Amino acid sequence: MNYPQLLSLAAPETILTLGAFLLLAVDLASPRDWSARLRFRIGGLLACAGCAAAMIWIVMHPGHINAFGGMLVVDPLTQLVKLVLLVLVLFAVLISIESTFTLHPGEYLALILLATVGLMFLVSAEDVLMIFVSLELTSLCLYVLTAFNKCSAKSAEAALKYFLFGGVSAAFTLFGLSLLYGLSGATNLRAIAAGLAGRQGDPLLSVALVMTVVGFGFKVAAVPFHLWAPDAYEGAPTPSAALIASGSKLAVFFVFAKVLTLGFAGAEGSGAWHHFARGWTPVIALLAGLSMILGNLVAIVQSGVKRLLAYSAIAHAGCMLLAVMCHSGQSLASLVFYAATYGLTMLGAFGVVVVVESVAGDDKLCSFAGLSRRAPGASFCMLVFMLSLAGIPPLAGFFGKFYVFVAVLKTGAPGLGLFWLVALALAMSAVSFYYYLQVLKQIYAADSPPNAPSIRIPLLLRISLFLLAAGVILLGIAPDLLLGAIERALAAAGMDHA
Repeated sequence: MNYPQLLSLAAPETILTLGAFLLLAVDLASPRDWSARLRFRIGGLLACAGCAAAMIWIVMHPGHINAFGGMLVVDPLTQLVKLVLLVLVLFAVLISIESTFTLHPGEYLALILLATVGLMFLVSAEDVLMIFVSLELTSLCLYVLTAFNKCSAKSAEAALKYFLFGGVSAAFTLFGLSLLYGLSGATNLRAIAAGLAGRQGDPLLSVALVMTVVGFGFKVAAVPFHLWAPDAYEGAPTPSAALIASGSKLAVFFVFAKVLTLGFAGAEGSGAWHHFARGWTPVIALLAGLSMILGNLVAIVQSGVKRLLAYSAIAHAGCMLLAVMCHSGQSLASLVFYAATYGLTMLGAFGVVVVVESVAGDDKLCSFAGLSRRAPGASFCMLVFMLSLAGIPPLAGFFGKFYVFVAVLKTGAPGLGLFWLVALALAMSAVSFYYYLQVLKQIYAADSPPNAPSIRIPLLLRISLFLLAAGVILLGIAPDLLLGAIERALAAAGMDHA
């Protein structure tokens, strides 16, 4: 394969990289008397244009190519996931355009685009070297984005914790992947599975499995590897936290599922009730159960909405891990649908937090008091987002959970099978409804501060919130719009029976 062909395959990533450099050049060349807000708007529109150009290229150039032994896989499924990822990033940029937390919008937006490049390469990778490099490219950008509010000590503290935990995560991941290479003599996930055939009882394979799961457990904030998430969500600039909670989750869960189902094929084991068997399935079942329990119970006592959403994200990570452990085509489709709709919902919730922070200066629950009288449009959007996160029909969050639960119950495990996990997830969903209602209680039932004026929301942010809410409602009313596309992409990629 020559360089023009390679550049054609990686054209969306190339477009975003060039867009990042163009952003930096335009911001550097802009007159110094321009305000940071004006520069943010110009840079944000350029970043959105870059995302749109990358999406157009993906739609116009479908393909099915496996280049360099899995280093870059371009097929209908990866292209669809990239499209969803670009939509999430585009909205993350839109909700950040009116921000005032930095005087360096060019660098901030360029880092968002470069993080997206890492996430897109991650989605396309079936080689452990490329997976690790893409993870680190993304992580380095996200560390800096977390620390971008130089006026906030919490932002610096959050970034330091995120960086330290991320470094430990990288060490575990690299150690686990290096053991896989030593055992199989390959770096391609499918070749690794072939090289590991018949070695399920090897202690080194068990160590490689544990190390790999621990490394990715940090990335997806699963219990007990979640300690960085609440501080990162709370301390990071709100748009940065929105990107971490949406696009990052989608890409990392997608590649985590590929690593386990392709690289550890044949070493699944069983997580069925009273029929546990050694493998990665019972490990994921344990992480899923712990994440759902701790995430939901600790979220109840939070007084800040961003921290509440962080623990909610940990609980939702547990639900997504249920889809990972089922290792079937249906479960992979439900995982992508869940992660995509969850990302849209979290972006919207953080967008409303941006509105409140711009007026109150913080994200405390009490700062949302009486929001329905001051910003009825944003309040309605928050109602949609909170009820969707709680899994209330007919919103997208309900169908995300429904499809995951159906995939889990159809695994054909012996005895009670995985019903114990579904029952636990349903019980924890009921718990989650309580703390989501706490947010809505403040918005609709609590009294607003005396003489509080109505809140003026910038036009782009207002449009973004309504589009996100409309998307959550539409995918709840007609989930097949996305799920059908995912299933067709799985079939075209030959992974519908994975």
